[in-house]
Amino acid sequence: MPIDAAEMQQTFTPGQLNDRMGIELLSVTADEVRGRMPVEGNRQPYGLLHGGASGVLAETLGSVLAAVHALPERFPVGLELSCTHHRAATEGWVTGVARPLHVGRSTSTHEIVLTDEQGRRTCTAKLTCLHRDTRPQV
Repeated sequence: MPIDAAEMQQTFTPGQLNDRMGIELLSVTADEVRGRMPVEGNRQPYGLLHGGASGVLAETLGSVLAAVHALPERFPVGLELSCTHHRAATEGWVTGVARPLHVGRSTSTHEIVLTDEQGRRTCTAKLTCLHRDTRPQV
């Protein structure tokens, strides 16, 4: 069943990293989360999309997917993120799709595939989240 992506995005704390990176949620279901991020403003000094920016998009989308499965009984937090960068993006938008590989009571693992506007894979990421019994203190 689809979840309103705009409504989900409004639950994010304003002014945090996802806002600064320009990340937008496009669609949210229990089977996949889609989102995008502009390349402009997220480049490294040589004009290519920063690998860390790809990691931020991947972890954001994977964490939202983990939250769909864990909340409200449990609270997901990132445990491990790995990213393989396949090709550079220099302009436009990068779109990511997160899909579950494993969803359990205490952990979940998600694959996140990022592509450029031509549909070429720029990054493949894997995120494992721990599902905590309590929300971390901030």
